[in-house]
Amino acid sequence: MHKHFPQLNERLAAFLTKVTMSATVMSDLLSRIDLDELMKKDEPPLSFPKTLEEFEYAFNEHGQLRHTKTGEAFVFNYREDLHRWNQKRYEALGEIITQYVYELLEKECNLTREILPIDAKEDEPKSFIYRSRDALSNPDKLLVLVQGSGVVRAGQWARRLIINEDMNSGSQIPFIKHAVAEGYGVMVLNPNENYLEVEKAVPPASAELAPDGTEEPAEKRERKDERDDVRKKRDFYEKYRNPQKEKETDAIPIRLNSSPEEHTLYVWDHFISKAMARNIFFVAHSYGGLCFVDLMIQREAQVKNRVCAVAMTDSVHNVWHQEANKSILEWLQEHCCNWVSSSESLDTPVETMLPDCPRYSAGTELHELTSWRSFDSIFKFFSNALAAQDESDDQPSTTVTTRSSNRVRPDEL
Repeated sequence: MHKHFPQLNERLAAFLTKVTMSATVMSDLLSRIDLDELMKKDEPPLSFPKTLEEFEYAFNEHGQLRHTKTGEAFVFNYREDLHRWNQKRYEALGEIITQYVYELLEKECNLTREILPIDAKEDEPKSFIYRSRDALSNPDKLLVLVQGSGVVRAGQWARRLIINEDMNSGSQIPFIKHAVAEGYGVMVLNPNENYLEVEKAVPPASAELAPDGTEEPAEKRERKDERDDVRKKRDFYEKYRNPQKEKETDAIPIRLNSSPEEHTLYVWDHFISKAMARNIFFVAHSYGGLCFVDLMIQREAQVKNRVCAVAMTDSVHNVWHQEANKSILEWLQEHCCNWVSSSESLDTPVETMLPDCPRYSAGTELHELTSWRSFDSIFKFFSNALAAQDESDDQPSTTVTTRSSNRVRPDEL
């Protein structure tokens, strides 16, 4: 305190006293609030239906998700001011959608499931992909689909689109059906299925020991228990205010498939490279484009020899950061096209500073919608690439040709 300003000292002392009292009152109030009981009253249980029928939702003839009683689209804010509960409800529905898409892949698209790793033991974590029955035996064409990162699984481009728009825009099913009709074999990767989540075991409670190894006095333990009780209630309150997982889990990685890049490489080595198709085509969305570039870096000669064309949709690859060499850059310029989110009309050239594949507008500014909006352009691109390849095969045997000598210009679409 400053001796020359007694009035200021008195005011400052009074202020500090009030702050101390306020903190004491707040601490006492927090210790008296039973947040467990409070949240039970404010928030419904985090238990949700297990099927679309129980959710009272169904897909109509247009592939749109609608409430079976009201006919309305899905509503995220089902309960006002309960963001965590609404988010958990949305995630529960999303898991049902994932299983529903798997059923469509098997029943409508006639795809079969292949377990990964191929030599997986019964008790180890597993992943899987889907493929058409002729994926390995089709002598002509094979289409490989690779989605982006996140919660999406095999057969999906964007879960949000499936729930809020329709099945065609958010799933890979239109690509699969069209490819099969055009004589392609099909392989659907599952790059985000990388680990198995298991709930952490709760360690057994043990008596508190003093530094000398003896048990803490009862009075000291009681004071510590009171502090722990206040901390637990405060943590519970923060958990309510900030949505997070209810249970702590451990992630057990899937052998040889613990990341999207590792998964893509594994499927190439054990399935795609063993296919009989003369021409392999890729559609890679978002992070899937990065996975393809990584595959090229790991298996450059094989990819150049087998892959005819690659259609990326708003790919997030970066040839500089991924350290792609000059020959890979040249190959991408010749055989790849990236349809990106843009306000320009479909197939309008989009400038890029990266020395890789040409970029064209997907006709939408929504990242997750780029695959669906560029659907027709992608298959035209593949057809032109195949025609160019067939033309090179018909050239006289005295002419030495490579895939790179038959560039398919996307602007010819």
